[in-house]
Amino acid sequence: MKEIPFNRPFLAGTELGFVREAAESGQLASGGPFTRRCEEWLREATGTERALLASSATAGLEAAMILAGLGPGDEAIMPSFAYPTIASAVVRQGAVPVFVDIDPETLNLDPDRVREAVGPRTRAIAAVHYGGVGCDLDALLEIAAGGGMLVIEDAAHGLLASDRDRPLGAIGDLGVFSFHETKNVTCGEGGALLVNNPALLERAETIWEKGTDRAAFLRGEVDRYSWVDVGSSFGAGELAAAFLWGQLGAAAELTARRREIWDRYHDAFAATEAAGHAQRPHVPAGQVHNGHLYYLVLPTPTARDAFIAELGERGIVTSFHYVPLHSAPAGRRFGRATGSMTHTDDLSRRLVRLPLWPDLDEEQIDRVIEAASAAAAGAARAHG
Repeated sequence: MKEIPFNRPFLAGTELGFVREAAESGQLASGGPFTRRCEEWLREATGTERALLASSATAGLEAAMILAGLGPGDEAIMPSFAYPTIASAVVRQGAVPVFVDIDPETLNLDPDRVREAVGPRTRAIAAVHYGGVGCDLDALLEIAAGGGMLVIEDAAHGLLASDRDRPLGAIGDLGVFSFHETKNVTCGEGGALLVNNPALLERAETIWEKGTDRAAFLRGEVDRYSWVDVGSSFGAGELAAAFLWGQLGAAAELTARRREIWDRYHDAFAATEAAGHAQRPHVPAGQVHNGHLYYLVLPTPTARDAFIAELGERGIVTSFHYVPLHSAPAGRRFGRATGSMTHTDDLSRRLVRLPLWPDLDEEQIDRVIEAASAAAAGAARAHG
């Protein structure tokens, strides 16, 4: 029986033509016509003040931490259940990542734990929208406003998802998208920084231009450009932008298909959840997810491992997700945890992600549902 992979990047069919067009244009560095098209698409889709195409979401996060003004001894609060680069971007500034626990229903940052972690050196709150389901941003923005902090949205999973009709990534001061090959739209490696706070626009532009005032020079505002601030080569190359442009043209279609598959899983596993064999994802009222991923939470870590093994034997590739940052070697070295990490420690050991990519056909979806339902029941009985 043919294996069902965990992920398979989708091709819209136009990408290679755009890449060829970019290659023949003679401009391959960042800032070319395809970069501008992608940035304008993101601006229109989200309502952000400015979108800056990045070489990766990591680059976007690193730029965001510079814009947040983080320096030695400063702190940024974030979930421990997250990808490591959100913390390493803080550490690169000489600052301290402060890890807090997650909401057990959404697996997103818990605002109550954030309030408890705020201190005199807190400069930013970094919120991860897990699986394309938004955090409680209103609560986080209220906390940040009371302490003069910035809210940075790690919306790597969040393209075309929303919170009460507000696009994820464009609600806080800064937002970051990912276009890695595992994301809903991709250029292999890529990302974007959304600058939503107008007060940060000018410096963001300088940081993006390697710390120079080149953008002002190109607008004729200065007669030559020079080094004026910190910065780096955060921008994406034009070939990556051209590939991404082809993907963005199909973004609405891709998102709709992923939601269809997500809904099929969710309806099918209602009985599994009712029987106590696994917990399904929770999407709060007012949130519109983008079908980025679908997961189940098994009753015990042993049940999760047995579930993964059983589906593997059936030719279906599944995957766990984040290893908590607070207990990782670098997390213990560079950061600190505040309060209990009960939910992070527990759920990270019991969660498993199922295959979800746009070209999954009905037979494959049925195979996953049948195998996962049986494996969850068996694992719960044997290891629950």
